Amino acid sequence: MLRLLTIIGARPQIIKAAAISRAVQNVFADKIEERILHTGQHYDTNMSQVFFDELGIPQPHYNLGVGSGSHGAQTAKMIAGIEQVLLGEQLDGIILYGDTNSTLAGAVAASKLHVPVFHIEAGLRSFNMTMPEEINRIVCDQLSNICFAPTQTAVDNLRREGFMDSPATFRDGRKRRICNCGDVMYDNSIYFASMARQHTAILQDLGLTPGKYILATIHRDNNTDSPQRLNSILQALADISRQDHIPVVLPLHPRTRKILESNPASSESAKAILVVPPASFFEINMLEQNARIVMTDSGGVQKEAFFFEKPCVILRPETEWVEIVDHGAGIIADADYNRILSAYRQLADHPVSFPHLFGDAHAAEKILQTILDYFQS
Repeated sequence: MLRLLTIIGARPQIIKAAAISRAVQNVFADKIEERILHTGQHYDTNMSQVFFDELGIPQPHYNLGVGSGSHGAQTAKMIAGIEQVLLGEQLDGIILYGDTNSTLAGAVAASKLHVPVFHIEAGLRSFNMTMPEEINRIVCDQLSNICFAPTQTAVDNLRREGFMDSPATFRDGRKRRICNCGDVMYDNSIYFASMARQHTAILQDLGLTPGKYILATIHRDNNTDSPQRLNSILQALADISRQDHIPVVLPLHPRTRKILESNPASSESAKAILVVPPASFFEINMLEQNARIVMTDSGGVQKEAFFFEKPCVILRPETEWVEIVDHGAGIIADADYNRILSAYRQLADHPVSFPHLFGDAHAAEKILQTILDYFQS
């Protein structure tokens, strides 16, 4: 029986972990035992526990309760806590997701103890080294025994960086592997789409008509911590809402809400926007499925919009999901007022295509089978 530790800490990782846990339970129950460690990076009930409850993920065996803090302090606490768990458990490997401080901490702690690291969403690159996420994903890829790339573009990024010809050798002489497995978020979006329609009445609760509202999300530090950028985004959203007589729904992280409330200009723009508490997984799934257009600085929400064939205005200066932009389904507008309005108008007025780019909705099974094969080789 292979014993794997799944490390999660933030909302997107909890959701991604649902696909892996489901595949362990339904396909590999006789071959893999999964343990779950929650770092506590996201600790608010609406940002964490609700996703375990909705998605049927087993409760964590460990919760470090790290909470918020500076990048260095938070990551250091995580490394120390993860190290203690790894020293106390007989584990064959750890599974990491994405690009958060929890991802970085898990990779550092495990690699120092020669515990194999399996990175889901490897190879993503924004090429913006001012982003903490870019640093985290690059370091994690370098320390990973298997890099699970969700798209061909991610594989190509790893190839350009020399991963295919790397002389790196891990414990027992094993070489690093690269696997184009598809995207576990696509697995989840397809699996939970119909379930969401049965488990939430958020459209009715908010008085929304399918196809006649905009979904917006803002959470990245460079947007929320900059009054100028936040004001620009909110002003654009407010003006679009007023000019087109279309509601803009903005589920807001508690931290961002506090920043908004302390900023008079942002608070004024927000009056024209439907600001709601953080949405649960089923709620955001329904909002994505039925929006006319999505506007976001979230990489995960960009993809989910694509899965549900919704055009996306990207509120960042770049994206690691370049396929969405290359196919005209997303436009990078950053926090520029005029670019946001222009991108919205272009996507609202022209047809958009959504080719299949993210696998076949069975990425989790491929990932676990590849891990099994790694130990049997």
